[in-house]
Amino acid sequence: MQQNAEEQVASFLDVLRSQQRVSAHTLSNYSRDLAQLKRYCDVHGIECWENLLSQHVRDHIAARHLEGLGSRSLQRALSAIRSFLNFLVKRRQLEGNAARGVRPPKAPRKLPALLDADQMTGLLEGELDSELEIRDVAMWELFYSSGLRLSELVSLELQDLDLNDGTVLIRYGKGQKSRILPIGRCARAAIERWLVVRHRYARAGEDAVFVSRRGVRIAGRTVQLRLDRWQNKRGLPEHVHPHMLRHSFASHILESSGDLRAVQELLGHANLSTTQIYTHLDFQHLASVYDRSHPRAKRRRPNS
Repeated sequence: MQQNAEEQVASFLDVLRSQQRVSAHTLSNYSRDLAQLKRYCDVHGIECWENLLSQHVRDHIAARHLEGLGSRSLQRALSAIRSFLNFLVKRRQLEGNAARGVRPPKAPRKLPALLDADQMTGLLEGELDSELEIRDVAMWELFYSSGLRLSELVSLELQDLDLNDGTVLIRYGKGQKSRILPIGRCARAAIERWLVVRHRYARAGEDAVFVSRRGVRIAGRTVQLRLDRWQNKRGLPEHVHPHMLRHSFASHILESSGDLRAVQELLGHANLSTTQIYTHLDFQHLASVYDRSHPRAKRRRPNS
């Protein structure tokens, strides 16, 4: 492709980084997806984005599907292409978006794994052997208490906490949307225990709520590794990851309240359809109760 086409991609990624403040993970994925599209254009003699047609985008997505790319990755790739072309349209560098009418393949909808209430208790209530474990349990409690995403937890700053009011401010949720969430009693107590010892680890001027052993803002990967370690210590049989605590929060709230809209607000979902997956989890629980308790649903035991 022409050099100008590459410069347009670089400008788009720079806007995502500096103005929209997307995560490093999203930026890396978009950069890779657009590089794949550029390679397609090079192979097919498409020299500029003005020459890109809807059929080209369909062919490109279909080719990546044949290469074994999963449905969710294809959806993300198409989203990257669509966002980039919209960027060019808004700058009057392109007349129309060739990806607008292209639909990605539907991804199979998997129910998220979660822990039941007893498993959550087993995870959160354990003997603490170090001050870093005080920090860790404060993170696990906050995940489960308020349904935070991993990126939201590591981004928290001290000024975002109001423990007297029992709330936490999420400044930059998904889509750069902010929201205020309640903090439960147990999570509040766990955070207060961590704040008592936090000054022994945090470097001067570091405002992150959760800091690493080196005194700087804890990394998402470190949180995942610490949860793996804690899970093994507590003897839980299945792999536990931070998003599982968020899933458990959502399912348990919905199971108790039945208020899907409230769960949507708490999770920070833009669309109710995203939250509706938890209704399937709740139905599974109700179906299980039904099978165990309804006189005409119980399985007969064989005669002894």
